[in-house]
Amino acid sequence: MPDRVYKKIEVTGTSASSLQEAVENAIEHASKTVRKMRWFEVMETRGRIDDGKVVEWQVTVKIGFALEE
Repeated sequence: MPDRVYKKIEVTGTSASSLQEAVENAIEHASKTVRKMRWFEVMETRGRIDDGKVVEWQVTVKIGFALEE
């Protein structure tokens, strides 16, 4: 098997429900245009507050994918 070369992109997903769903939303959306995704790293976690309540989770992830030959 040949050696592979990878590239990373950074995307931010959001969710009104949970951090996990925010990560999943980011990855699922990226998968529509990026092939051969292999891993992700959570870089930042933050949220939006409205009237003293958490109303949205935001998670920035780096996604690694293999470059095609």
